[in-house]
Amino acid sequence: MQVQYLLRWKKLHADLPVASESNTGIGKYYQSPESTCCSLYFSQKAHVEAINKLELRGPECLVSLECLLNIVRALGMGSCLSWDGSSAVSYTTAPSSPSSSSSLKRNNSRKIKRNSSLEIWLHRIPGRIFLNGSTDNASLFTRQGKKGINQDAMVFWENFGSMADTIFCGVFDGHGPCGHMVAKKVRDSLPLKLSAQWQLNNSSTNLMNHNSSSGVGSIKSEDSFLSVKEPRTFMDNKHNQNQTDFFITLKEAFLNAFKLMDKELKHNHYLDCFCSGTTAVTLVMQGRHLVIGNVGDSRAVLSTRDKDNSRIAVQLTVDQKPNLPKEAKRIRLCKGRVFALQNEPEVSRVWLPNSDSPGLAMARAFGDFCLKDFGLISVPEISYLHLTEKDEFIVLATDGVWDVLSNKQVVDIVASAPRSSAARILVESAVQAWRYKYPTSKVDDCAVVCLFLSSSSDSCSTSFFHIEDKPSMS
Repeated sequence: MQVQYLLRWKKLHADLPVASESNTGIGKYYQSPESTCCSLYFSQKAHVEAINKLELRGPECLVSLECLLNIVRALGMGSCLSWDGSSAVSYTTAPSSPSSSSSLKRNNSRKIKRNSSLEIWLHRIPGRIFLNGSTDNASLFTRQGKKGINQDAMVFWENFGSMADTIFCGVFDGHGPCGHMVAKKVRDSLPLKLSAQWQLNNSSTNLMNHNSSSGVGSIKSEDSFLSVKEPRTFMDNKHNQNQTDFFITLKEAFLNAFKLMDKELKHNHYLDCFCSGTTAVTLVMQGRHLVIGNVGDSRAVLSTRDKDNSRIAVQLTVDQKPNLPKEAKRIRLCKGRVFALQNEPEVSRVWLPNSDSPGLAMARAFGDFCLKDFGLISVPEISYLHLTEKDEFIVLATDGVWDVLSNKQVVDIVASAPRSSAARILVESAVQAWRYKYPTSKVDDCAVVCLFLSSSSDSCSTSFFHIEDKPSMS
């Protein structure tokens, strides 16, 4: 399989132009794959899972979603809406006869119709936003850059999992020839898998008892309880235990959902993720509980107040770049290589053992299966934060924003903008900064979700108080 991967990459690599700073800026791949579309590899397989027999009718409410989740759990499938229903098969499996080829085309046509129905169904769910717009609690905006099709995606989902006080949101930055499709696929499928896994964990009494007895000591080094400036102490033992139980239960759901998502992409034969992938920075907020799952170099930043009541920016995630010591160590142990090129010494990239390709500028991602045997992983870093009354809003954004604006600039821009247009104003500020800082580079795609933690009436006074602090792009 590794030999097939390498041959496929070399075949793709042969026709690719060498990237330069003038036409790519900080690209995800050093060799620009946008100019060549990967071939789609299909495999003939039996559609035996009951989920593939379901016909989506575009339900108008979450009742149908809950019904479907219950069906999936009853069948013991473990994840929600894995529409392939596939087992592990080779990427290069080909139809063996004309009759099987026509059968394959019919099966693929059915799959495309199912996915179209899934999109229509998701788009009709109340409280779920994936396009430019705003609600009382959030502002969303994405803008295509100058490198081609917009490969960024975003989502905001109120009443997530049919829970009135629960919100899911995320941004996804695709890369590679099919990156825009991978980002949208993860945007649509990952929340459903997370919801299914979370409900499975909550419904298992034995698992809950095990988690309750394991305590904080069971949390791996990948996870953390976040602290904002001065440490946040727990009110009492009961409060501490509630936070621990919530975090561990949702942590397991995040880990399982991310694993299932990457597995689905690998076995998805109508979407080639061999040299395409996406980042994902996601969060679930329930009341004052906040859990973040992050893969890649998109970022989450919190705006809060310090002890002097001054606004500060707190970075909630780590940009998973290949030059981070633990990331580089893992990649090299798996025979991958990490180094920066002479013409861009500040950008470390991941390379195959015996080939100067693909040069991916992140250490974790969904997809990108050409590198999955050589240290690239899709395991999320997961963290927990108990929100307080000093916390104002959270900004999730792709690196098109963070490459040109600091955390403090971002929170100041959002704080000074009307809520309904905060994300749009932030993206426009980032575009201006790109033109100023990198005048010879193409502006990157940008996607932003601003999640406001207090009611709009509480924030009106502060929204206009800091207008003069908006950073200048000149």
